[in-house]
Amino acid sequence: MIDRRELLEMAARVNLNPHIVEKDYVLGWVLAGIYAHAELAETWLFKGGTCLKKCFFETYRFSEDLDFTLLDPSHLDEAFLKRVFGEIGAWVYEQSGIELPAGSQDFELFENPRGGISCQGKLSYQGPVSPTRPLPRIKLDLTGDERVVLPPVRVPIFHPYSDHPGQNIEVLAYDYTEAFAEKFRALAERTRPRDLYDVIHLYRNVEARPDPARFVEVLRAKCEFKGIGLPQMADLEPHRAELAGGWANMLNHQLPALLPVDAFWDVLPEIFGWLLGAAAPSPQAA
Repeated sequence: MIDRRELLEMAARVNLNPHIVEKDYVLGWVLAGIYAHAELAETWLFKGGTCLKKCFFETYRFSEDLDFTLLDPSHLDEAFLKRVFGEIGAWVYEQSGIELPAGSQDFELFENPRGGISCQGKLSYQGPVSPTRPLPRIKLDLTGDERVVLPPVRVPIFHPYSDHPGQNIEVLAYDYTEAFAEKFRALAERTRPRDLYDVIHLYRNVEARPDPARFVEVLRAKCEFKGIGLPQMADLEPHRAELAGGWANMLNHQLPALLPVDAFWDVLPEIFGWLLGAAAPSPQAA
C-alpha cells in the first residue's frame, strides 16, 4: 500500500479532503480487480461519472461510485457477487495492501422501473488514511438491461499514484459518445447538479465533441429505451431552482474550486442549438 503521506500530499496539491483522494485511489484498485477477474472482464461495461474521471478526463471532478452495465444478467445474483468480490478483495489486498473485508460487502437486488433486476452494492475498505470504524464505502450500481448503442472500448484508466502496476489498468467502458449521451439523458430525467456539470464539461471538450447528428442518434436510442422524448430546454426549466439549491452540497467536495451554477446553466441554450445543427461558437480561451 502507498504511504499515507503520498495521499496527504496529493490532497494538498488538488486542494481536496484526503478521504476523497483516498477513495479515488481505492477506486483505481477495485477497477483493476474487476477487470483482472476472468468472469467479469469481458461483460462488465464501465460507465457514469467515475468512468469520465478515470478514463477520459484526468483533471475532472472526483467521483465516488462505480456504475456498470452487465452484458450477462445472470451476474445479478447475490451469491455470485459475494463470491467474485471476495476473490477481487483477496486479489486487491495481495497487489496493493488495501483491505476490502468480505464480511462488510453488501449487495441489494431490486426490481427496476423496467421490470428488470438491478443491484446496489456496497464495498467497505481500509486504506492509508481511512478510519478503522466505521469503514468508508464504495457504492456499486449494477444494471443488466440497459441499452448499449455503440461498441464498448477498452481503455487504460488514470491512476496517478506511485503503486501503479507495471502494466496499465485497462477497463471495458462505454464509448465516449455514448457516455456523453447517457449523461445528457440523465440530465433530462433527473436534472441533478452532477449531471449538468458533466454535460457542460463534456460539451466544452471541443477536441472530442462528437458529430451532432450522430450524437442525437445515440441520444434518441437512449431516451426511447427509457420511455422519454428527446430532451428540450423547456423540460429542464422547472428544475432550475432545485438544481441551484443542491449545487454546492453535491459538488463542492469533489472539486478544488466550483464555479457558480449559472456558469453552467447559461451554456445549455448553446448546446440545444448545437443539437439542432447550429454551428457551435468558437471556444473561449482557457
